[in-house]
Amino acid sequence: MLPRWCRAVRSLNSITQRNDFHAISRQSYAMATAAAASVEPAPRPTKQPVSLDKMFWSKPASLALALDSPLRVDEPKYEGIKRFILKLMLFYSKQSKSIRGANVIYKRVVSQVDKPAIYDVFNLEKTFRMTFSLLVLHMWFCLRRLKEEGKEGVELGQYLYEIYNHDVEMRVSKAGVNLLLSKWMKELEKIFYGNIVAFDAALLPEAKQDELQNVIWRNIFSDDGSSKPDDAAVRAVQAMTRYVRREVSCLSLTDKEAMFSGNFMFTPLENTSFGPVRR
Repeated sequence: MLPRWCRAVRSLNSITQRNDFHAISRQSYAMATAAAASVEPAPRPTKQPVSLDKMFWSKPASLALALDSPLRVDEPKYEGIKRFILKLMLFYSKQSKSIRGANVIYKRVVSQVDKPAIYDVFNLEKTFRMTFSLLVLHMWFCLRRLKEEGKEGVELGQYLYEIYNHDVEMRVSKAGVNLLLSKWMKELEKIFYGNIVAFDAALLPEAKQDELQNVIWRNIFSDDGSSKPDDAAVRAVQAMTRYVRREVSCLSLTDKEAMFSGNFMFTPLENTSFGPVRR
């Protein structure tokens, strides 16, 4: 049986991109976040405005962490009897390694999405809906890259999706949705599938030039279901469009070992100058 997230992506082969994905997204957000809407986001300190027009123009580069980076998470190296016992317990099996790698990858996703910087840079309000939208976007980054590695990458992507799904369930409960939890999770699952298909379709060679920008607006920024960015948000949407294209390119340049072990970092948004960054 194909992994669920992969089935959604494969459906691109038999459908054309339609607005019903965005209709699902708008309707489902209204339902799935109803109970969480009463929870006011915590106020954050006022930040200096960033120069959005100057951001995300630099040449894409690998996001892999340097071998001596303190941010790396390497496989534990045991010797002797301890290694022998762990081997008997299947600690070194392909499945166990994949699960550990998927956990590290998801920690990279959460690290990027939960930091204040991404909300400050793109002038976003930190709500459940917004955080979920950014989680889906960064999951799409990773699943798209893993899929480039064929069957092995698809299998790792399934472990990553299961970890993501469990985390979203915890976030929904924390937001105050305790009754009919499975119903809300099904709605959020529809949003997830719809969004990744829409993002992929927006990068197809035949997609319109502004299609990715419009998809980002509809699935992340827009509250009223409008199809194109309004004047107040257009600079932020354009900047995120450049961010998305650049991260996709950077991940394509990131080697398989770094991806499978989770030893990569998304572009740090705290550093708005985007000069050389020590990873």
